[in-house]
Amino acid sequence: MDQYEVPVLWSPDTRLHDPRNEVWVGVPTIGTETSARVDAILDALDGPGFRLVEVPPATDRPALDAVHDPELLEFLGTAAERWADGPYAELVGQERVVPYLFPTPAMTAGLPARPAVAVHADAGRFGYDTMTLVGPGTFAAALAAVDCAAAAADLVSAGAEPLAYALSRPPGHHATPAGYGGSCYLNNAAVAAEVLRAGGAATVGIVDLDAHQGNGTAAIFYARSDVRYGSVHVDPGAGWFPHVVGYAEETGTGDGTGATRNLPLAEGTGDGPWLAAVAELVEWVSGCDALVVSLGVDAAADDPESPLQVTAEGYREAGRLLGASGLPAVAVQEGGYHLPTLGGLVAAYLDGHARGHGPVS
Repeated sequence: MDQYEVPVLWSPDTRLHDPRNEVWVGVPTIGTETSARVDAILDALDGPGFRLVEVPPATDRPALDAVHDPELLEFLGTAAERWADGPYAELVGQERVVPYLFPTPAMTAGLPARPAVAVHADAGRFGYDTMTLVGPGTFAAALAAVDCAAAAADLVSAGAEPLAYALSRPPGHHATPAGYGGSCYLNNAAVAAEVLRAGGAATVGIVDLDAHQGNGTAAIFYARSDVRYGSVHVDPGAGWFPHVVGYAEETGTGDGTGATRNLPLAEGTGDGPWLAAVAELVEWVSGCDALVVSLGVDAAADDPESPLQVTAEGYREAGRLLGASGLPAVAVQEGGYHLPTLGGLVAAYLDGHARGHGPVS
């Protein structure tokens, strides 16, 4: 029997987002979430074992509307134009939307706050950090990333594929129902889960392998029992993003009580304990009807964002473990920023998953 070819759902529009910089502790730094990530992954997957499938723009996106508040979508769709119409490039040389003010309860203190008129203040109503800048192509790229995730989930829901990979860029697992941050604007994994649910999966399991907990995905499904969210990530208590959430005590609320599982790990953790945590999450989602893997590969040792020490073989074994669950699966790209090794890490995971799943007729 010929080797199974994993479909790779991608769009050239995912290259349109150009953040240029991040603003970290008040200082502009070179952005790591660049369009070169798309090409690094494509180069590694343009060969045996993979099949590239270009995804056209969707005509409607019901799963996206189910995941995100309309005010967030409206803001992201208009923010770059509002910024360009303002004085920011001329006055301070800033061509990207970056929040200046955050209307937190500490500021409003119970007062009847209204949306700010100035876009540099209004941005803080949705953006929760200064690292995640919005430019002219950001919303188009984020929509293309969503379309890739939805198309991959459609293939799996239809029974056409046991595994499909969405090359979604920018990533999405830090995007909350009404907010963006952590280099994420729209939650691609959550959209994939919603598409799988609409396609007949009574319960969807999400396993997040990114080095950092996907606070956005956790928030979207925190009170739901039909989508389980499990994450293995560096301990936020050691000072890592998302800092204020991602602890083991967070297990869901209401109908979702018990449907969230966080497995934080110490800095420097390598393959052994990391894979043990992955295996625990595989067992936890084994009763689900379908699987979404938030495939962040920034837990790898060479990654500039990595506090962990996972190897390529560790990712391959994680793929084997998740593939052996037998669940129809969508893998959605999240983090991973070391361009020389990025594509190889993604390929290693997908190869392991496909082989772990077993023969495909």
